[in-house]
Amino acid sequence: MTEAAAGSDARTQELGTRLAAVHQRIATAASAAGRQEDLPTLIVVTKFHPAEDIKRLSALGVTDVGENRDQEASAKALELAEYGITWHFVGQLQSKKAKSVLRYAAAVHSVDRPQLVDALARAAEVERGNTGRAALRCFIQVSLEDDAGAHRGGAVPEDVLPLAERIATSAGLELAGVMAVAPLGVPPEAAFEKLAGVSARLVAEHPAAAAISAGMSQDLEAAIAFGATHLRIGSDILGSRPPVG
Repeated sequence: MTEAAAGSDARTQELGTRLAAVHQRIATAASAAGRQEDLPTLIVVTKFHPAEDIKRLSALGVTDVGENRDQEASAKALELAEYGITWHFVGQLQSKKAKSVLRYAAAVHSVDRPQLVDALARAAEVERGNTGRAALRCFIQVSLEDDAGAHRGGAVPEDVLPLAERIATSAGLELAGVMAVAPLGVPPEAAFEKLAGVSARLVAEHPAAAAISAGMSQDLEAAIAFGATHLRIGSDILGSRPPVG
């Protein structure tokens, strides 16, 4: 697909319309929260969608892209190296994949255990030595479920500060803040209020770690109301996932 085609085909027009609608939702929610000058970063989650769609999104002004499977993300990052995209890894991450993720990701939003911190730190040290890359931004994923049976991943709130200290004292890692996914089947406001409280306790100990990665297609307004600095939006921009072979 040529650059000209990227800006004129029907799929680009569809993505542009969807992207504009999401930007409008963000602006409206930010205005309602008194945050007109403090818009969150939009991360478009492109899992299962082809690299061609990311090229189209780049032509539409998208700079931040999220992926949740290393094999898929690393292939896309290699193919799209010339596009200047900032890659965010947003899915559950196995420690053995740390080295691969460090080759392309600027941030990992799902740090949830000491073993992963240590694996990322080791990989970051190697990459810094080989390429001089910037520190990896690490968001601590926080579990907001009260019912352990509904657990969607993440560290329990009382484990956040010890994890934060481990990240903050690891060369090659930068403590960015917290991340969470709202529990299924309940209004998200209470969950995001809880996350804001966890963030406040973290910032009291680590003032620079003020980022909050929260909010997806269905609940971005609630996330913005409770201070989200990064939104992870997939389906409302890209539509339904294509069939996976």
